[in-house]
Amino acid sequence: MAGGTLHRPDGTDDKYTRGVVGVHTGSDAYPGAAVLGVSGAARTGAGMVRYTGPARDAVLRQRPETVAAEGRVQAWVIGSGTDPSSRSDAETDTLRGILSGGLPVVVDAGALDLVPVLRSGAAGEAPWIVTPHARELARLRTAAGLDPAIPADLAGRIAQATETAAALGVVVLSKGADTVVAEPGGMAVTVAAPTSWLASAGTGDVLAGCLGAVTAGVAGRRGRATGSEHLDGARLLACAATAAWLHGHAGAAASARLAGHAADGAPDAPILALDVADALPWAVARALAAV
Repeated sequence: MAGGTLHRPDGTDDKYTRGVVGVHTGSDAYPGAAVLGVSGAARTGAGMVRYTGPARDAVLRQRPETVAAEGRVQAWVIGSGTDPSSRSDAETDTLRGILSGGLPVVVDAGALDLVPVLRSGAAGEAPWIVTPHARELARLRTAAGLDPAIPADLAGRIAQATETAAALGVVVLSKGADTVVAEPGGMAVTVAAPTSWLASAGTGDVLAGCLGAVTAGVAGRRGRATGSEHLDGARLLACAATAAWLHGHAGAAASARLAGHAADGAPDAPILALDVADALPWAVARALAAV
């Protein structure tokens, strides 16, 4: 699935067909989340990353190719490194505006609370991919009036993600050693992480950025081919599963490199989130080579 979702650019491509990601993440308390998400998007091969959040200086110091200005985007990443308990009314209005804009949105961490509020009683499907870990998914389900109990087995997690996707009309990427991705129509896939060293602070921020880049790229190519950048649940599911695969294999490659092995050797060394972001180009190349 990963190789078929990605695209190797050719002479007909530009930054828009490669995908432009809008990133509105980070906060004064957690500026690093913005850096990690932007790095994840850039390293996955986005044609452009626009950053519009409050951690502009930190992002530009690490990723000077980032465009820190508003403009055209094809997918958004929001919520990483934010806390809804301290979110201002103005910031809430900004996030609501992004979520109501009709573009695909990767909704992470501190923006997840807005999903059941905006989807309550709404008809149809929103082009959103929510990316909760187990405790965040429990809170999301509580807000949606669903059973918040955390399943003990993979079959239970698949059923839970599928139910949540149908109830809220969104794609659910339930993070874990086995990542579960489900879409509102009932399709679900699992992606096993090839290393457990990914259980580290900030790796979820990298995943969100990676997913934003994959989604924007698919939207850009679809727009060129059909005139519409709309992505349905099945396409968003493919984007989410692809990003989970890339993220996992980038983590394994980074772990192997730091342990002194070849890129596909045994993953047995601890890694940091930026190590994962820096290994994403290798994972993209590997996926494309398998097509």
